[in-house]
Amino acid sequence: MKLGARILKTGIAIILALFLSELLQLPNPVFAGIAAIFALQPTIYRSYLSIIEQIQGNSIGAFIAVIFVLLFGNDIFIIGLGAIILITINLKLRIENTIALSLVTLLAIMESPGDEFIQFALIRFSTIMLGVFSAFIINLVFLPPKYENKLYNRISNVTEDVTKWLRLTVRRASEHHTLKSDIEKMQDSISKLDMIYAMYKEERNYFKNNAVAKSRKLVIYRQMISTTKRALETLKKLHRFDNDMADITEEFQYTLQQQLDCLIHYHEHVMLKFIGKVRPQVSFEEGEVTLNRRELFQVFIQQQRQMDTDRDIEESMLPHTMQIVSAFMDYLEQVEHLDMLISSFQAYHKEDNEVTIEETAEN
Repeated sequence: MKLGARILKTGIAIILALFLSELLQLPNPVFAGIAAIFALQPTIYRSYLSIIEQIQGNSIGAFIAVIFVLLFGNDIFIIGLGAIILITINLKLRIENTIALSLVTLLAIMESPGDEFIQFALIRFSTIMLGVFSAFIINLVFLPPKYENKLYNRISNVTEDVTKWLRLTVRRASEHHTLKSDIEKMQDSISKLDMIYAMYKEERNYFKNNAVAKSRKLVIYRQMISTTKRALETLKKLHRFDNDMADITEEFQYTLQQQLDCLIHYHEHVMLKFIGKVRPQVSFEEGEVTLNRRELFQVFIQQQRQMDTDRDIEESMLPHTMQIVSAFMDYLEQVEHLDMLISSFQAYHKEDNEVTIEETAEN
């Protein structure tokens, strides 16, 4: 189990909330600690939005609690009715993320009314908001999220897994059930990439020049994810039509292997090119075969003609083989587009294209 930054920040936010509560001599500082837990967010921008929403939600909770206690008392049925109304209002205002902490505010205020109830309510509300602000401060200054590094590293890792299986599968060296299980895992990993991309997109830049570079990086990372998805789709095609691969000619099998190897090398080169680890221009070839969609298509046409003359070959094989070749070409187009985007970015943003490959803590 890895102790990530999110875990550390949660603990430190609780410590800060409790410390400030004791420093200000607020009663029941535990409410500040609870609020800090609910308010901690994965990005600084979400923390900012959370403060705005929590102010609204907790103000509504405190207002309902005060009105209900003054009018009806604090009977358990009154508390339940207040909770229902609070949840309904938060849902209507589309601040459902604040419901949990708003309910804590309502219960904290309604649980023990006394002679100085209004003052008591203000102290409880202030204690909870102190916890919210403590979480924001910790998220802002302590181990701020670096989603760009995390995004690139995750894309690189998933791509490595996919290309590893591609090399094995095109040579019919993969185990069917193991590959099927791993395809599901890789599909799940790619879905998580979309979540990290969304968090990186939410990160705000405070300088105009950085904002322009960030917008172009967003396009590149989106294309990186699309290219990895296309690589996985190619793997799925090879896995699905594995039996058909055994019946095509050795020449065609060899061409597919060499073309795919060239394509994988191209993809890996483009990923490393983005972080400045390789030379920008290099040729891709395997033996006597060079990455060339026209050559691949010509070999496919030859295969088609041979299938037309060989009646022992199943009619379904040609459409299946065509899907494999089409997947190769789609994959190649995605890599070429990614290469073009990176080249353009590096030509205009020479000082803003550094991405450090490092193990970043989980946020």
